[in-house]
Amino acid sequence: MSKRYGVAILANDGIYDWLLPFLESFREHNPTLPTYLIPFDNNMERSVRAAAKYEIEVIHDDLEPIDRMAWNVYPFFLRTFRRRLRKFHCLALPLDEVLYIDVDTIAFRDFTPLFGHVKPGEADFVIASRSPTWVYNDRGNDYPELKDAIRFSDGFFVTSPSILSRDQLIATMRRDRRIFRRVRKPRTFAQPVANFTVHRLGLKIASLTDLMPWASTETFYLARGIELVPTGPKDKDGRDIFFAHWAGARDLPTDKTTFDPIWVDYAARAARRVG
Repeated sequence: MSKRYGVAILANDGIYDWLLPFLESFREHNPTLPTYLIPFDNNMERSVRAAAKYEIEVIHDDLEPIDRMAWNVYPFFLRTFRRRLRKFHCLALPLDEVLYIDVDTIAFRDFTPLFGHVKPGEADFVIASRSPTWVYNDRGNDYPELKDAIRFSDGFFVTSPSILSRDQLIATMRRDRRIFRRVRKPRTFAQPVANFTVHRLGLKIASLTDLMPWASTETFYLARGIELVPTGPKDKDGRDIFFAHWAGARDLPTDKTTFDPIWVDYAARAARRVG
């Protein structure tokens, strides 16, 4: 890894119970991969202590540019909704490639193979899962670059700040916010912003499977046909699953799904480590 690769996450003490299992799983499989924690807000006391235990760097950069953009896009919404857009500060980190991932996940494998695939004009923006529903409303069909575009989950992506920078994202949303407000799907915040920016800029989207045929794009915690093997879970087609995402889950995992017991085990191990 001669280039600068790193992982970014967004968290605060409000999701501390999700953060700890993620950190424990990530430490097991990615002990040397640089990881950066972007603060969701100032409620960070326990999260900062946990980050120190796991040697995670907490970002103390000025987040005002992202916060100002979020207010311009969503002026009539609560600050807690707008803060979700802070994840896009990952595009300002001093990295050649950045992998962003939500913390309501657990990692199953070394993420190093997921880097090195970003190529301008070929694979500008790498995704795991598609998300056709929670992006645009029907008015998205009025715009050719949005109508037939690949719609993706913003819970995971890999890109290069040299291809998509924080300032490019902010400029796109400032310039086209009227169009965005017209086409955005209600009740979702960061995901439409990620999709809209990538689509309006005409960036080339590639999935993990497009780039690595053995890598799965399955990430949903309710996925069926999963095989648990010693090297990590495999999907129904035998491809390697890199992480499970509890997207939309309202309660912490217990023992209701295939991945729940693994999450519970990481949670217990993290609690012992952090104390």
